[in-house]
Amino acid sequence: MAERPVQQDAPGVAKIKPEFLLLDYKPTLDTEYVSEEVKQQLEGAANDIDENEPSGPPNKKIKLKGRNKQRPKGKKIEASDKLCPAIMQERECSFGDKCKFNHDKAKFIASKREDIGSECYLFKTYGKCPYGIACRFAKSHMTEDFKNVVNAEVAEKNSRESHITNVLKKDLQVSLWKRRYDFSKSDKVLEKVCPWSKDQKRRDFNKNTNIAPNKGDNVETENKAEVGSVAAESSERKESSSILAQSNNGASDGSAVGNGQQHVVAERLSANVDAASGIECENTSVADLNVPEAKKIDFSDKLYLAPLTTVGNLPFRRICKRFGVDVTCGEMAVCTNLLQGQQSEWALLKRHESEDIFGVQLCGGYPDSMTRCSQLICETMDVDFIDINCGCPIDLIFNKGEGSALMGRTGKFEQIVNSMRSVMDVPLTVKLRTGIYDNRNIAHTLMPRLREWGVSLTTLHGRSRQQRYTKLADWDYIQECAKAAAPMPLFGNGDIMSYEDANLRRQQTGVAGLMIARGALIKPWVFTEIKEQRHWDISSTERYDMLKDYVNFGLDHWGSDSQGVENTRRFLLEWLSFLYRYIPVGLLDRVPQQINERPPYYKGRNDLETLMASPNCGDWLKISEMLLGPVPIGFNFLPKHKANAYK
Repeated sequence: MAERPVQQDAPGVAKIKPEFLLLDYKPTLDTEYVSEEVKQQLEGAANDIDENEPSGPPNKKIKLKGRNKQRPKGKKIEASDKLCPAIMQERECSFGDKCKFNHDKAKFIASKREDIGSECYLFKTYGKCPYGIACRFAKSHMTEDFKNVVNAEVAEKNSRESHITNVLKKDLQVSLWKRRYDFSKSDKVLEKVCPWSKDQKRRDFNKNTNIAPNKGDNVETENKAEVGSVAAESSERKESSSILAQSNNGASDGSAVGNGQQHVVAERLSANVDAASGIECENTSVADLNVPEAKKIDFSDKLYLAPLTTVGNLPFRRICKRFGVDVTCGEMAVCTNLLQGQQSEWALLKRHESEDIFGVQLCGGYPDSMTRCSQLICETMDVDFIDINCGCPIDLIFNKGEGSALMGRTGKFEQIVNSMRSVMDVPLTVKLRTGIYDNRNIAHTLMPRLREWGVSLTTLHGRSRQQRYTKLADWDYIQECAKAAAPMPLFGNGDIMSYEDANLRRQQTGVAGLMIARGALIKPWVFTEIKEQRHWDISSTERYDMLKDYVNFGLDHWGSDSQGVENTRRFLLEWLSFLYRYIPVGLLDRVPQQINERPPYYKGRNDLETLMASPNCGDWLKISEMLLGPVPIGFNFLPKHKANAYK
């Protein structure tokens, strides 16, 4: 938040009733929640003030704005400080003395942090807590001799495993680790869509392992013409990657690449990749691929919760389902990580039983990995649709040719869509932005192609990759794209935060439905407001009960032991960094609140409402301690935005 009090009638400022305003409030900086880099800047500025002579020019005051980069990750508990999972479940450990975990129950109890509360959500709900004496609520289900109590009646009626699907099984993970999973179905499709991939893979393998090719192998020595095309394609890919990096650097510093040059870069990027892939797809159409019929889903007039990285986790989706969202989607999952059997990536695909229309979103830049991943998910997981991420703006993804970069790689994009559809029995959807650069919208040119390729649904965020989340979403352009996409359904996304916003966008643009992202993070009850056509002046007590439910869902998802509690706390803090932006309806002089409006300093109708409105990270920690007990020694949470260090 800015250091100066915001003028009530200034543009972009929410209008608060006069009795709740804090006109004389002056924020102070809490240095506990700033990065080391900012601390050094502040110390340097203080030293400059001491060294300057009175007659010298005044020092420029440091203003904290922008994002904190390289935020610290949560500290993991050492294995030796954790109780062995086998001991938790009261069975013999197969590793014996070689086990890296603690086997001494008495020693573990002596060093264990104090319990948070007297009631364990897992024990109460499922009749058994799988974390046993390691649970931070263990007093409710542990005997004096450290035995885990089981309520057999509840456990028989309500199994914890029955509520969650899409859990990675160990045998599947091992088959992925050892590359034994049968991808022959995908390989047959890839041979038609991009025949270069098999030979390219063989060359890369031989190069990496220094193995000379056999005489009988069909390699570059036997077919120079084929090698020439593959080498050219590889060269084009390298050049495209170079262009991506060059354009990104230019866009970030504002000096190396101007707007005109950016347009040229985008054209070169698209031309390079299309030229490289045009030969590959030349004789391959959708009709040649024997695409299986996908199951039908009626997306019309649905409310869709956007896939949100970090904050769009399963506990948050459960909260939104309670408030009436229709369609949910897992967080963006990187296809290469899924194919490697990474447990953390597969956890993003978990589905709760309340998610009746549920999809997963894949991020990738090449047909082989995306196709195999689609086959794998369709054969082993329970999903209703698969979404391709063509909107992620972050540099790490974009520079690999993934996310929003796919919009400039139409040849590769077509290969990905065609090959994925050929191995899927569920609908394929695409989420994209208006374009890569400002003032150069290209999404409307992709709509007819996506329709021809057989995409079942497209969602369009009304901002470019370069805009990220600045300025307002362009709903006039979304309307243009909806017309270009017809009869393929298109969902609009951007700046929806009330039922009035939703009604306006539906009526003006003719979109098939609405996707809501930040609006749901700030006020997840927006789905209820839209369906009931009302402004909900939700009380602070109701919001606190919502946070209680989120914490319980988090303990169910991440665990009720010490590691699970701290994971839940961190995700709660990430969500609170959005929740505080909500301004209660009863305090507003002008309803509804707009997503781009920030409030002047104000107080709530009670202490809890005031605490929930605080932009200071320290107050978010207080809320987390009310729900999850005191933070452990050495706990460090750096807010995403530097301005959240003010209090």
